[in-house]
Amino acid sequence: MAEPRKKLRLGDLLVQSEVITEQQLMSALQEQKRSGRKLGRALIDLGYVDEENLLSILSRQLNIPFVQLRNYQFNNELVKKLPEALARRFRAIVLDEKQGELLVGMADPMDIFAYDELARALKQPIKEAVVRESELLNTLDLVYRRTEEISHLAGELEGELGEDVFDLAELTATGDVNEAPVVKLLQSIFEDAVMARASDIHIEPDESVVRIRQRIDGVLHEQVMKEKRINAALVLRLKLMSGLNISEKRLPQDGRFNIRVKGKSIDVRLSTMPVQYGESVVMRLLDQTSGMLSLDVIGMPKNVLDRFRIAVSRPHGMILVTGPTGSGKTTTLYGALTELNKPEVKIITAEDPVEYRLPRVTQVQVNAKVGLTFATVLRACLRQDPDIMLVGEMRDQETAEIGLRAAMTGHLVLSTLHTNDSISSAMRLIDMGAEPFLVASSLLGVMAQRLVRRNCEHCAQPYHPTDQEKIWLRAMRHTGSALPESFTKGAGCYQCSNTGYKGRIGVYEWLEMDEAMLDALRRADPSGFAAAARRSRYFAPLELCALEYAKEGKTSLDEVFRVSATLEGGVEEKHTADSVGLA
Repeated sequence: MAEPRKKLRLGDLLVQSEVITEQQLMSALQEQKRSGRKLGRALIDLGYVDEENLLSILSRQLNIPFVQLRNYQFNNELVKKLPEALARRFRAIVLDEKQGELLVGMADPMDIFAYDELARALKQPIKEAVVRESELLNTLDLVYRRTEEISHLAGELEGELGEDVFDLAELTATGDVNEAPVVKLLQSIFEDAVMARASDIHIEPDESVVRIRQRIDGVLHEQVMKEKRINAALVLRLKLMSGLNISEKRLPQDGRFNIRVKGKSIDVRLSTMPVQYGESVVMRLLDQTSGMLSLDVIGMPKNVLDRFRIAVSRPHGMILVTGPTGSGKTTTLYGALTELNKPEVKIITAEDPVEYRLPRVTQVQVNAKVGLTFATVLRACLRQDPDIMLVGEMRDQETAEIGLRAAMTGHLVLSTLHTNDSISSAMRLIDMGAEPFLVASSLLGVMAQRLVRRNCEHCAQPYHPTDQEKIWLRAMRHTGSALPESFTKGAGCYQCSNTGYKGRIGVYEWLEMDEAMLDALRRADPSGFAAAARRSRYFAPLELCALEYAKEGKTSLDEVFRVSATLEGGVEEKHTADSVGLA
């Protein structure tokens, strides 16, 4: 058991060290009494001392280490020795163990009560370290993931189901619904996903297991559970939450619901699909509390952003945003709408589904089951006196032609298209059946985009390209400054779940129509259009935008090559041509 600690007052310590005056201490004590915060936080908030200086003084005076948690490599087994509830209550985390003594990081190492409670709970001698409170709170969210709790609740639910899976409706409809194992399990799954910043949750039944996969920064992370019977219970509960038909298991269904998780309002878009061993569920998570991102903060390069802003400020015409599913098209379009959303402007959107709610904007949810298609909504929109229209997707000839005609008749039309790059998008409209003269008369520009993973700032380190990567880099149509000798790559740490990446950033390619391109469109000449596009003064392909990010250390070369490989004539094709003397 740890030795009893002598009481030492922070205020007296700081006054003795001449860091603050007696008058400042009195003022901070009054603020502490008024707000209920700890004295240290009151001193920092009042500006009497900065956090770094305060923690350094505590470290010296108490003769304890000051640990930076950002780059710390945690031991899972040691961390879990302290229950999450106590860790959050006392702002503490177990860092290390030496000769039977635990090193515990504390935001307030002068809290004697917390010290005694931690020593009692850990049942081992403890030594304190001082840590930043902000870093500690972020770290607690990372280290106390819900994976073990999910496994435990899955076993509990499996036991309750027993051998009979036909009483699921009764199971989910009776008793205290908040105490039902299936509800607890779903709650843990959602909490874990929010902690991990997951954009999607996949629940997939297999022959003998159930897989729960989370898409984090575009990559799926898997947790396998042997309790295969829980899948039916999870699907049933999710269908009830979404208002879907629980008796229909042969056809796909789509729904949505809203939940609050860790103080956040999460909009969940749900899709079910009948598969070999039951029903598969995929849920897209949309955090409604994070607010809309403006164009200034989505990461668009300044030269691209300036041209895009000019285009969206035009009174009429069509602007397309293109890219695969999950490439950030909706974020870009909503960023543009946020800037255009003014009292004097009427904006109508036709979406499937409506992802974010915008004040003052008339948003229409497409519903093909009742005949409310994009084309139907578009026709109705034109009678609603709009200035700007957003069409969720150009899916067919009818929608494309109505949108193009609206752009010709004094409306600004924004929409998306599923194509690989900006050059192929304009010709895609013609392939869909739109008249070439309509496309040429209406199209202002096309924004193609992808998302690449950001290097984790906590473990990023210099990286020297291999000989093969140098060949790929030379094969890219590189224009501009010389390539650096080294790039940056994340080594993997606790902050990024050992992936080397944390968060994503958009890669953009802006194609603005000029006379040469419009002439090629009128002739429906794909090769002429592509040649004119590549000569355009504002055009730079996606791969070069990604390469610029790599040169700035924002992303890795692996991500640059991944983007290039998804494009027509990517680095592999260029490298092949180069190696056989064709390039």
